[in-house]
Amino acid sequence: MNTDNRRLDMALAAGLFAIVALPWYRVRQGFFSFDWLGDFASSDKLWPGLAQAATGRWQLWPLLVLLVVAVALRVRQAPGNARGRALVATGVAGLTWMLIEGLSIGLRGWNWGLLEAAFGDVAGQQAFGAGAVALGTVFALLVAFGAAERGALKGDAFVLSAIMLLVLLVGVFVFYPLASMFTGAFQDFDGSFTTEGVRNNIFDPKIWSLACLAGGNCGVAWRTFFLALCTATGTTLLGLVFALVATRTGFRFKKSLRLLTVLPIITPPFVVGLALTMLLGRQGTLTQWIELATGYELGRWLYGLTGIWIAQMLSFTPIAFLVLIGVVEGISPSMEEASQTLRSDRWRTFRKVTLPLMAPGLANAFLIGFIESMADFGNPLVLGGSGGVLSTEIFFAVVGAQNDPARAAVLASVLLIFTLSAFLAQRFWLSGRNFATVTGKGDGGRHASLPRRVAWPVIAVAVGWALFTITVYAMILFGGFVKTWGLDHSLTLDHYIRAFGVKISDGWHWTGVAWSSFWTTMEIALIAAPLTAAVGLLTAWLIVRQRFPGRGAFEFALMMSFAIPGTVIGISYIMAFNLPPLQMTGTAAILIACFVFRNMPVGVRGGVAAMAQLDSSLDEASLTLGAGSGRTMRKVILPLMRPAILAALVYSFVRAITSISAVIFLVSAKYNMATAYIVGLVENGEYGIAIAYSSVLIVVMISVIGGFQLLVGERRIGRREVKQKAKAATREVSA
Repeated sequence: MNTDNRRLDMALAAGLFAIVALPWYRVRQGFFSFDWLGDFASSDKLWPGLAQAATGRWQLWPLLVLLVVAVALRVRQAPGNARGRALVATGVAGLTWMLIEGLSIGLRGWNWGLLEAAFGDVAGQQAFGAGAVALGTVFALLVAFGAAERGALKGDAFVLSAIMLLVLLVGVFVFYPLASMFTGAFQDFDGSFTTEGVRNNIFDPKIWSLACLAGGNCGVAWRTFFLALCTATGTTLLGLVFALVATRTGFRFKKSLRLLTVLPIITPPFVVGLALTMLLGRQGTLTQWIELATGYELGRWLYGLTGIWIAQMLSFTPIAFLVLIGVVEGISPSMEEASQTLRSDRWRTFRKVTLPLMAPGLANAFLIGFIESMADFGNPLVLGGSGGVLSTEIFFAVVGAQNDPARAAVLASVLLIFTLSAFLAQRFWLSGRNFATVTGKGDGGRHASLPRRVAWPVIAVAVGWALFTITVYAMILFGGFVKTWGLDHSLTLDHYIRAFGVKISDGWHWTGVAWSSFWTTMEIALIAAPLTAAVGLLTAWLIVRQRFPGRGAFEFALMMSFAIPGTVIGISYIMAFNLPPLQMTGTAAILIACFVFRNMPVGVRGGVAAMAQLDSSLDEASLTLGAGSGRTMRKVILPLMRPAILAALVYSFVRAITSISAVIFLVSAKYNMATAYIVGLVENGEYGIAIAYSSVLIVVMISVIGGFQLLVGERRIGRREVKQKAKAATREVSA
């Protein structure tokens, strides 16, 4: 009971502080700048909710009444089923009213004429600020605490709070933008409701045609689907190859191979496409060598699905590797030793024991590769030629000459159907199977080496792909040190000086043209990466370890954010967050939110794959010793999930720097990201500066990834380490 009251006291104190001390409406210069403090008392736009209500904003009074009701419940009633039910009702009522009044009243008053006719004029309001956001969070916590007092999920308030807050965040940053975009599809230019645009596009043969079966051109939907299948298969196989070479062979240069697998994912957009064009395009270096040696004219074979596939293989294989490396390392050596003790040779052990235990990782790597290919924008834009894919078609439907939001909505729906179908197929395949191998018991020995019949082909494929990657990156590096890439190959440092010049005269002066976007990018990426990893891994823990109503729908909804192409996310964020109740365009917050909820599913899938190997008895032992869910998560689960944590940190940091499709819609003069700046350089023909900027970003990302590795450390599951850590964890939990 004391615990129930203590957490409720903290939530109510936060709610009272929000209503009497924080600006209720948005602070234009930014809340965390704190420049508004000097004008807090004199400017009514900065007043807290209590003052706003007292000066005539009657729509805020229900929120104040509900907060008073919650305080009265704390004072007058003891924890129990009755108070829990009342707290849930209060929290739901508060969230519902905030939603209604936020959407109903805009900058100039009522948003709909029907409300104005019914209730008369009302003063307009700005977007929600820190006070409103804090009070909304408190109402969400009241729902969770009330459900805990009623005994939901065994009264675990930590789990219920995590679920409630995640549901709220996903609703705001995933479903609300989508709803805003699809609502626009059914509006005419004058704002009236119409279905004509959707009806004209949904049966368009350019989307669904299967003429390719008869030698013609397929519709954009089937081209995209076929490309995604090829990319997902190829990246999963290559990711597995590199993971096996790194963990199960004695190859001397395995550390160098690991670095090469990471290089493509840390490369800014368009650079890989430009390098492939200079290498394999119509006038490419390698193309000319082949034509001179063979006399065969290669033509424009690179431009189309083939070129996109090669670029996507280079770009997305590292993602599969990051997912699979933790899974391969997590397989208990004792499982393979038991197989060999029963007189199975290494080939049979690999085929019957090792590979089946990798199933969660393989399925997740395939799913991520499929979705990444579907949502990719940069590679198809550079190498697509006349054969577009869904993501580029959506982009041109919105910002091109078409200006057809209905077509964009239809194409986005088709893309979602494909990606969510893949997600359901993956879940169906893995359902009912158990892949737990880390149980907390003594785990002896080393992982079995690959049999020779597997090791040699695997190493050969890895080396071949590594040489191809080195060649592509040699072209990229070369492009930064020549005057004009492809025309004048005289060596120069001018591109680096123009981009990152520094003048030391009366102090340091950052004279390079790229410094402003560089520092902005680093700041936003370093904020977004740990947030993405934390949200993703917390979600994975809830999905794998907790049983609650709607768990399947919860996981399904989270994956939707990753299935949506970046162009759709960028446009939907602009439509949703350009006006009240949440106005974030032109701020760093909209970029951070975009990165967190765009990249979170990778942390979720990696965490799900890693947690599938952790036996649930580990959690049960900690809970039996009296630890709560939060302490169990912190002391037991997280140390065993270090590969997944590292993968989530690396991926989210890198994607925050290299994303372009969504970012290009969300940047502003104050917060301009590196990728948007590089696109501007490419459009202006400044290829040398673009390559120089990209090269510096690659070096910076490698350094930060190394720092993440040192901070997170490695998971060790050998017998001695597990025993020592288990004893230490047991002592801490008992204490």
